[in-house]
Amino acid sequence: MSLDPDKPLAFSPLHRLQWEEAQQRHVILYPEGLVELNGTAAAILQLCDGSRNLGAIVEELERQYQATGLTNDIRTMLEAALANGWIRELANH
Repeated sequence: MSLDPDKPLAFSPLHRLQWEEAQQRHVILYPEGLVELNGTAAAILQLCDGSRNLGAIVEELERQYQATGLTNDIRTMLEAALANGWIRELANH
């Protein structure tokens, strides 16, 4: 699924992103089960709050991690999340 880089991204209302103490990691909960996330995936998905598009998410993570060149990796993760229904694209504001 192709991501529109201009559209804000929001976490799906059908899923819940939360810290799971038992696994010591963030997970996505949904009616059929659970997905365990690594720290990087959780950091990306936590920024899908409906106010940020791809560029804003990349900018924030590059600032947090003091890194550059993260666009392709973040886009790949967000496209997988979109294909899995974990996030959705919102209409442009």
